[in-house]
Amino acid sequence: MRFGANADAEPDDTDLRIMSLLQEDCRTPLARLGEQVGLSAPAVLERIKKLEAANVITGYHAILDGRRIGLDVTAFIGVLTTNPDSIEAFEQQVTAVENVLECHHVTGAFTFLLKVKTANTSTLERLISKIRSMDGVARTETTVVLSTHIERVQIGLKPEDTVPPTHTRRTRRSSEGTGHLRRA
Repeated sequence: MRFGANADAEPDDTDLRIMSLLQEDCRTPLARLGEQVGLSAPAVLERIKKLEAANVITGYHAILDGRRIGLDVTAFIGVLTTNPDSIEAFEQQVTAVENVLECHHVTGAFTFLLKVKTANTSTLERLISKIRSMDGVARTETTVVLSTHIERVQIGLKPEDTVPPTHTRRTRRSSEGTGHLRRA
């Protein structure tokens, strides 16, 4: 992969494999990563640094199980704003709310779709009230999660899943997993 001068460079198959392995366990030693992709530890480190510099790898995070730390309620909140001028203000306000895990500007019946985690329904109710009181919010609709079958933070990185930059790229995003350290 060549990043830097060519900012539009695409990761090659080795980069994709390294990123996939880092998503599985970001604490894997460089030597072991190198063994798995056929490179030396310094060569793996150089590729990782290039991926970080190009903002392909944006951070390293611990993935927490919300239920085990008292955040038992997961919900999705659709937010309709009053007009297009209120979008930026809402984004700035909602960024400061810790219980909001994700904020997506979407098409359809709502302007935004939020994923939130709270301790219980009382704290969810207070969070909904807080969101409804933000500038530009016309209405909200909340869906509470009863159970979760699958919740990923890893992005699928098989070479056949990637599309050259001249084509439309579908983005797969997801939220939390359970109890492992992962590179994001």
